[in-house]
This record gives sequence, structure tokens and C-alpha cells, in this order.
Amino acid sequence: MGWFSHCIRYRYVHVLVGMLLCAVVASCGTGIEVTSHVTDKEVRRAMEQTHANQQDVMLEAYVDSLPAWRQGKRFWVTDDQVKLLFTPQPGYDTDTLHLAGRILDYVGYQTSGLFQNDNRYIVVDLHDSVTGLTYACRAGKATEANRRGFTIPMLIDLDMVDHVARQVEGKDYYILTGIWYDRQSEQMVDGRHFVKVHIDSVLPGNSVLPLRVLFTTADTGERAMIWLSDNASTMHGRDFEASFAATDPHLSYPAITDATWQLITRAQLSEGMTKEECRLSIGSPKRINENPDQGGMREYWYYDGGSYLYFVDGLLSQFRK
Repeated sequence: MGWFSHCIRYRYVHVLVGMLLCAVVASCGTGIEVTSHVTDKEVRRAMEQTHANQQDVMLEAYVDSLPAWRQGKRFWVTDDQVKLLFTPQPGYDTDTLHLAGRILDYVGYQTSGLFQNDNRYIVVDLHDSVTGLTYACRAGKATEANRRGFTIPMLIDLDMVDHVARQVEGKDYYILTGIWYDRQSEQMVDGRHFVKVHIDSVLPGNSVLPLRVLFTTADTGERAMIWLSDNASTMHGRDFEASFAATDPHLSYPAITDATWQLITRAQLSEGMTKEECRLSIGSPKRINENPDQGGMREYWYYDGGSYLYFVDGLLSQFRK
């Protein structure tokens, strides 16, 4: 896959314009005006704020805490290394346990002062219906028990997965990221953004991104999936609300032709595209330099890996991927 296909794309990316204009004004009188350096953090902050202002998908939050867990609550094991959280028990050897892909049922919990200088810790009992064994799992500090979205590492709460699935399965959205994966191999594939998709199912994901959303494109019938965080995660740029829109993003840009929009959905570029169209296609640059001269305003956008865009009077003149 090409470099630009790896970019995370967002629906609305009118970012940093005010910052750039201020930098140009501040440099007046030097003969050559160059904008200030735009950092990753500044780009992310501006894009997140823009998305928050434009957000049109709002899911009901999943609110849960350890005291509210009922016996029989199910958890999907993402990694065999979960055994490192288990305390030794008669009847099984933690070195030989292979639990990835298995479902464990919640039995109950207690607090213990046996770890880290007698600090109170939560120990959760989890039952494996396949082997009939119950594992005592160290799950964190006791002070965290009432925290919303309490989780155990390497375990995915299937109630949370079902909660998201009930809200989105069977519905149509517009996907905002081109980072797609093959359903079978889970390898990255060439994806598109801003295209209409049908949500087929929501399944447990992995230790980092606990949701796996399977979808089918409306125009070509392509079947793929993406990994997402849940609403309790701090990775808000990777949750469902940041990755899907309820309305067609193209409607917000009526001046963009259908032909150019097709390029944008595939993260492609063409000479003559406007700066707004380029941002929609491949995202915001790491750094921008503006150089006015007698022939007009010359502007360079720099990205990672030596890629750049070169604009003359606001239109794309040259680019290197």
C-alpha cells in the first residue's frame, strides 16, 4: 500500500488556517514569509476539535463498573498471556494454559492485600466452562473498582460489544477512514474513506482495540473490517463516532466535482486540486511553508517520508508521494 493510503482520514479537516495566517502576518517585512512549524500535537488537536464540532453519530455510552457485574458475565480472552495475571491455584499449571479466543464467565471478586506492599488489590474469579476450572485473576487496585468502564487487561467485556452491536448492526453509515483489514487474514488492504457502507456485525477485537466492525461497501460490495476502541477508551480518534458518519460527507462540499471526490475517497491526488481537496484526500501536513513572489503565492506542504505537495495560488501544481 502507498504511503498516503496509511494516513488516517477525517471527514472535516478545515484545520490550522487561523494559525497559518497569523504566522504569515507575524513574518511580514522579511521579504520571504514562512509559516511556523506545525507539530503533530497541534494537528491532532485541531482535527479532533473540528470533528467534535461536526459530529453526527452519537452512540449511547456503555456505563459499567465492577460492583455492577453479575455472575455469568462473559469475557473474551485476546491473548494467552492473560495467564500472567492468574494466581497459582490447585488443579492447573499456568505455564500450559492456552486461553486466547475462549470465553470466561465472571464468578465474583474480592480484595486482597498480598501485592505491592499490602495495597488492596482486586482479585476476580473467572470460570472456564471448557475445562471446568476457575481462575483467580489479579485485576487492579481496589480503588479502581467503581471506575466507569473498569476492564481487565487482555479480556474484552462481551456486554460492551453487544451494546455497540445493538446500536449499529444492520445500519448504513459513511466510513471516515481508509485503514481497512481483510476479514480472514486480518491483513491491511487498500481502503477508501467517505464511502457508504453497511454494518454487518460487531465482534470482539484485540487487546488494544477491543471492537472489530465488519462492513460491506454499498457501491462495490467489498467486504472488510476495521478495529476500533470502545467509548471508555482514551483513544477517541479510533472509536465508532470518529470513524463513521450518518450523512454523506460530499454534501458538505458541493463545489467538489464527482470526479475529484472519487480521487479523494481513494486518497489520490491530481494537479489542479485545491488545498481543501488535498486535505480531505490525504490529511493535514506536518509543516507548511508559504513563499509569495512576483508569480503568485507558492506554498509547500510537507509530510512524513519526504512526501510533499506544491501549490501555486492555491492549486496543486506538483507532488511527490
